[in-house]
Amino acid sequence: MPRATATATKPSGPARPAESANPFAIAQRQIDEAAARLGLDAPLAELLRWPQVEMHFTLPVSLDDGSVRVFHGFRVQHNHARGPAKGGLRWHPAETIDTVRALAAWMTWKTAIMDLPLGGGKGGVICDPKQLSDGEKERLARAEMRAMARIVGDHQDVPAPDVYTDPRIMAWMMDEFEVIRGRHEPGVITGKPLTVGGSLGRDDATSRGGVYAVREAVRELGPRANGLRYAVQGFGNAGSFVSHLHRAILGGGTLVAVSDTHGGAYNPKGIDPRAAAEQKRKTGSVTGTPNTEPISNPDLLELPVDVLYPAAMEGVITGRNASRVKAKVVCELANGPTTPDADLILHDKGVFVLPDILANGGGVTVSYFEQVQNSANYAWSLEDVHQRLDQRITNAFQAMQATARREKVHPRLAAYLVALERVGEACVARGWVKRLRPKK
Repeated sequence: MPRATATATKPSGPARPAESANPFAIAQRQIDEAAARLGLDAPLAELLRWPQVEMHFTLPVSLDDGSVRVFHGFRVQHNHARGPAKGGLRWHPAETIDTVRALAAWMTWKTAIMDLPLGGGKGGVICDPKQLSDGEKERLARAEMRAMARIVGDHQDVPAPDVYTDPRIMAWMMDEFEVIRGRHEPGVITGKPLTVGGSLGRDDATSRGGVYAVREAVRELGPRANGLRYAVQGFGNAGSFVSHLHRAILGGGTLVAVSDTHGGAYNPKGIDPRAAAEQKRKTGSVTGTPNTEPISNPDLLELPVDVLYPAAMEGVITGRNASRVKAKVVCELANGPTTPDADLILHDKGVFVLPDILANGGGVTVSYFEQVQNSANYAWSLEDVHQRLDQRITNAFQAMQATARREKVHPRLAAYLVALERVGEACVARGWVKRLRPKK
């Protein structure tokens, strides 16, 4: 494979924007902290701070009324020292290149802590899919794949669904790629429908992996798992699944609050996850779920619960509200919901934060399983998928905890220490940089 480090794009502009305004600044701050703690050699630390490859593209798409709209998008490959880049495709009206850069970096560390032979990637298109018809979505999906085709593939970069994309969109993209290549290559995309090579267990993998991680944290802390009170901020795909998987995997628990972009529902005596899901299906929001009272998203984060699942957007737990978080365990199903300043406050309070690169690593892990199954032209059973996912999450948790104890650091920094060390060793082995640490 060519040494992409030689032609990597280094974004221009301010080096350190305020963390509340720029997720890539947060990602770089986390990298810098871990690199300094590990004592990485300066060229390696600099390499890990930036994407190795960035692609910006402009997509003219025909609309149903006969007009043409131009969309702008990106695909970022942060690091592929350990294997092909892996990461989702987001469609969002407020998408930014710095958000995609940050998410690609987090995917690098996520695949490393999960010990997958992959690197980190991410993609985004600036659009409002809620305003597009199914036909317009298909044309946009195929246009995006045509733009990316030269840099993706099952041994190069493997996209997956993310915000406002889904298995149907992935199937369109896979089909377009196969038309371009002229052969069957289902492993180019994961998160596909089962009928065209998707994997069993992919739909709830992110949430299931998060609950496996909570189980390990509960064992570490010692409270009774079947009596845990929990709250879910963000009742989308991950949030809806975790609301019932928590009770199924941990043998019980009381869901006291759920929320989405419109607001939340609260009942200290318990909410039936099925009732919340039905309310969301009927009205588009969990607000007004029977036998509940309204609660705001910020107030939900501060409830006295055993486990808090932030499953929505980045940057919701900050230095301003972290001191009021009362949960014993915070399981980050969203990417980047906790800022670095908040991490220190929560750690000092004794809150066990399961960092996103581990807590929501179930999604990329089962995506990897899908890629492996496609390569072998064979499908695993659901039991096999769950067992293999459980083992990956457990191993990652144990590696993080061993490092946290040895280095006396909070869980996120421990996870980053494990991940950066693994990626750094791969960069050295490839000859991209000369050494892991400076000569003494």
